[in-house]
Amino acid sequence: MADRPILELQDVFVLSGLPKHTFVQAVEYPRLLVALRTPGRSIIVEGPSGIGKTTAVINAITEADLEKKIIQLSARKLEDIDFIKELPGQVPFGTVLVDDFHRLDTDTKRAIADLMKTLADEGAAHSKLIILGIPNAGQSLIQFGKDLANRVEVIPFEANPEHKVTELVSKGETALNIRLNIRDEIIREAQGSFYLAQMLSYNTCIRANILRTVTEHLETKESYESVRSHVMATLARSFHNTAIAFARGSKLRREGRAPYLHLLYWLSQNKNWYINCDRIVDHHPEQRGSVSQVVSKGYLADAVASSEDIQRVLHYDPSSRILIVQDPQFVFYIRNLSWPRFAEEVGYISLEFASRYDFALSFAGSDRDIAEALFRQLQESEFEIFYDHNEQYRILAEDVEEYLAPIYYSDAQLVICILGPDYPKRVWTKFESDQFKERFKTGEVIPIVLSTAPLGFFDSASRVGHIKWDRAADFESQLQSAVDLLVSKCAEMRKRAKRAADKASLAGGVPAVAQP
Repeated sequence: MADRPILELQDVFVLSGLPKHTFVQAVEYPRLLVALRTPGRSIIVEGPSGIGKTTAVINAITEADLEKKIIQLSARKLEDIDFIKELPGQVPFGTVLVDDFHRLDTDTKRAIADLMKTLADEGAAHSKLIILGIPNAGQSLIQFGKDLANRVEVIPFEANPEHKVTELVSKGETALNIRLNIRDEIIREAQGSFYLAQMLSYNTCIRANILRTVTEHLETKESYESVRSHVMATLARSFHNTAIAFARGSKLRREGRAPYLHLLYWLSQNKNWYINCDRIVDHHPEQRGSVSQVVSKGYLADAVASSEDIQRVLHYDPSSRILIVQDPQFVFYIRNLSWPRFAEEVGYISLEFASRYDFALSFAGSDRDIAEALFRQLQESEFEIFYDHNEQYRILAEDVEEYLAPIYYSDAQLVICILGPDYPKRVWTKFESDQFKERFKTGEVIPIVLSTAPLGFFDSASRVGHIKWDRAADFESQLQSAVDLLVSKCAEMRKRAKRAADKASLAGGVPAVAQP
């Protein structure tokens, strides 16, 4: 058509800034508009990046005729943070939009929560706060005052329904006078993200050399795989090293269970782009100990806080223990990684574990000091260890024999039995040893023989490779020596299992390494 406006590609499928020609109202848009028009009612818009929160809010502000009165602030900018902190003393201030609210400190959040309550109680027409944050931003504010719940509008933006993403792509096609031959794949792979739909459509046009509106209707002839590969190659330059740094954590422990890598993998699989680190391990009990350790000891918080590169793409809230992606492009990148190849590049021996536990500890109560120390040290090395004190709440109300028997019989790759003078005298150690005694033959039991045990007590155990422990010698040096041996033994077993799996897969023509 001769009167069709000629639009540039970057103005249609927008990668930065607000879309004009491909703006689509999210499902929650009418609710947002009504809240904007309600005097004194502050608004919290929460959800992951790339869903369309900011675009929806800016367009709704314009439609509500508040555009000329709005002050836009971001908790990413140091100069804005000071202004945000002073807001309670700036009333009346008109309409203020605070983006990336989750980055503010606790005291500032508490002050903003009090301000929201005051504005609501007064029905203040002169001041309105609009907060944009990650999922759970509303709950994090309401925790400062339960009576705030009925005084603010919490609007969750979640993954957009497919028909909304279809509408966005269709608007872009109309504006450029084209049809994207892989539009169905683009809509599916966007998984509800307006931004990812924009990004994939934009790159499809780039590959098809469509840089502006065409005069004669055109259908592209690209394959989705070629577009995806092009996007991944581009994103790798920005994100690959950051993803590796996070997956390794503070220190790479090649023999361990890769808790950071698994958190990143689970994050890539979640449709809403965030995970609760406490709840996710309920679905992955084989990773419970290693993940719970890095979360509970603050290692995960430190890993994110200590790296500006990681902070650009990930945010971790220690209070709610939610890990969330802040950049939709990073979501696409980790979602489309070859995870077996990535895990190998990170440096892990294997991500397949033959048993639920790497080690199970068997000992008499009088030698708990050694068991406790071994547990702590091995846990630091990111192994899964069965240690009775650490699992008492799971054993509670269970048939103890039925619960323990499979752990010592087969559920632990290696059994560490601490053989002191009281070991043969206790009912439970007798029960445990009955379960694993046949495993001596396969090299899956590692005895630690104490110097205080009477001569001849453990002749059978001393005939296999074992660790000697002198109660009169230095505790810490013996502990470190024992842990080093145990880690090396587990690593060797992992390597052996991987070699066997690789050999079997080559013979059968099947990939050797499964997803994490």
